[in-house]
Amino acid sequence: MRRFLLLLGTLCITAAVVIGGAAVYVYAAYTSPSRLAQGIDLVIPQGTGVRQIGAILARQKIVSDPLIFLAGVRVARLDHALQAGEYHFPARVSPRQAAEILASGETVKRFVTIPEGLRSVEIVKRLDRVDGLVGTIAAVPDDGTLLPETYQFSYGDSKQGVLDRMSQAQTDLVEKLWPDRASDLPYDTRLQALTLASIVERETGIAAERARVAGVFVNRLRQNMRLQSDPTVAYAVSPDLPLDRPLSRADLKFESPYNTYVVTGLPPAPITNPGREAIYAVLHPALTDEVYFVADGTGGHAFARTLDEHNRNVARWRKLRAATNDN
Repeated sequence: MRRFLLLLGTLCITAAVVIGGAAVYVYAAYTSPSRLAQGIDLVIPQGTGVRQIGAILARQKIVSDPLIFLAGVRVARLDHALQAGEYHFPARVSPRQAAEILASGETVKRFVTIPEGLRSVEIVKRLDRVDGLVGTIAAVPDDGTLLPETYQFSYGDSKQGVLDRMSQAQTDLVEKLWPDRASDLPYDTRLQALTLASIVERETGIAAERARVAGVFVNRLRQNMRLQSDPTVAYAVSPDLPLDRPLSRADLKFESPYNTYVVTGLPPAPITNPGREAIYAVLHPALTDEVYFVADGTGGHAFARTLDEHNRNVARWRKLRAATNDN
């Protein structure tokens, strides 16, 4: 009996030593730096289990043994906390750190930039091409309802979700700017302001000119002059897609409520999606008595108070354009 008890005690001690040694080995492997030579962004798909995650990490050398990762995660009770998404794993990250990264939910931040002056159909097409966005967009929103900006998203976010955020951002911006608008503007609704902002956006890409261009259009509206804006003609001729050719003389006579060469006042709705600077410009137009402007050949515009002065500017612009075409 004594021998049996002695043997049993020896076996228990041996088992404890083996188990303890195994635990020490697992802990050391779980907390030791990996062989990952440089940081990596990695996508963990939705529905991926802990074993599969371990296998994915092993293929990328983030863990050396998936079973070590599995054991460490379960001991730390993180097996139900690991989340799908795109994560950044730094060089030499340990399996424990990798598990903590996956449990944090702090996914890699991606960005999509939407330039000012695009039509909504163009914005939808851009979102359709963005890597990392999923799903479909239900419908193309009306022009003027989206705010061009840089938007942050995570891998797997929906295209419709980003579009909805653009719509909300535009609504929020207009609501913020509208109460502090200049007094005595020749338009009294947010839609009218956005419509003029969309024209200003298409007329100049120079930030310093926007308020001045807005001031010219405000003066023309007050004097009941037609706006005669070429971008409105392009929209009238091709309302569904951007016009891919120069305007013709016939286009200027095209009958449409959007053609400001044939109608007086603002078009019925925006012709594009203006940015925050253009929106601000039409709510705070420059105080000027100018009623004309034309391209000056440098990317900007020459402004004029009288028709004679404007005609000289036009002649100068035509001469510059002719010289450029000859070269």
